[in-house]
Amino acid sequence: MNQVYKATGIILKGIPFGEADRLLTILSPEVGLLKAIAPNARKPKSMLRGRCELFVVNEFLISKGRSLDKISQADTIESYPQLGRNIGTLAASQYLAELVLCLAFENEPQAEMFSLFNEHLRRLEQIKPDQSLHAHLAQAVFHLLALAGYAPQVHYCCLTQTALVADYLDPQWRVNFNTELGGLVTINADFSVKTGFKPVANKKTNSRAKSQVAIAKPRPVRALEVTLLQQLSANSLPEIETILPAIALKTFRERDWVNVEHLLRDYAQYHLGRTFRAAELVDSSWVIEF
Repeated sequence: MNQVYKATGIILKGIPFGEADRLLTILSPEVGLLKAIAPNARKPKSMLRGRCELFVVNEFLISKGRSLDKISQADTIESYPQLGRNIGTLAASQYLAELVLCLAFENEPQAEMFSLFNEHLRRLEQIKPDQSLHAHLAQAVFHLLALAGYAPQVHYCCLTQTALVADYLDPQWRVNFNTELGGLVTINADFSVKTGFKPVANKKTNSRAKSQVAIAKPRPVRALEVTLLQQLSANSLPEIETILPAIALKTFRERDWVNVEHLLRDYAQYHLGRTFRAAELVDSSWVIEF
């Protein structure tokens, strides 16, 4: 007799399987990442069809299989239909799903990852036209990386451990974002010194990271971008007027949030050893909207 189990889960990925089935990758708070076949889910009249779409949260009844488990029942708890209202929010959600697929584990409870991912999907779904998609995306990426133990160091120099305070009085003030070292580094730090610093990592570090993704060079970061980076660990994004001085507000543009998101994207891709395909759609949507 087949073993049957119940699991709550959100669908992160789905691909065609066989003539009419669908192979789903699901994030469950109880059992972590799991793959299961949704039988006949691609047939127009299938009971599972609408419940096997991306970002639908279901209560699943699943039968254990020799190679792949099989879904016998799915009852929808929550979904995010508004994510598809434009290409930007949909691409951003898919980008986050790709990131979660890298960070989450199989056969291990992932309650915090499940909760955090759903929270940021809700924020993307509720984003207003005058709000920055890249700001929301940057914070979501930072939060997910932090939960998994990968967050870059943005409040202190990675080499000297001195506090970093953005200097708006000096227009030439810069620090480096050093992906390999794990975050921000003061320009005058002695890079020739062998510090023994190792990038942040967790159990899922991909040993092929450096061979799969181009070696990231240090990138200069302005005072304004440092401030934005340092705000990402907050529970929610503050109003930009409350974190930037008047001199910075005069020059602030959406491009600044884009730059911050790109820094985090390159950082994640380097340490996880893969690229996020949906991120290119995010860039395309920003160009269209811009």
